[in-house]
Amino acid sequence: MANQLESLVATIKSKVRALKKSKKSSNKPYIKMDKSSSIKVEIRSRKARQLIDRTLEAADRPGKRTVS
Repeated sequence: MANQLESLVATIKSKVRALKKSKKSSNKPYIKMDKSSSIKVEIRSRKARQLIDRTLEAADRPGKRTVS
């Protein structure tokens, strides 16, 4: 039982050391994941909504013609 406990503690210590070393070498604490198709659709619809809002604001001001 004592050997198993010592082995477990040694394993945990080595994993902690490895994590500390990897954090020093890499600034990213996480792995960047690709966007799913639903997230891409959400982003596209949000951008479209913003464009529509800007267009409507420009339409409310007939003196200015720029829509940017």
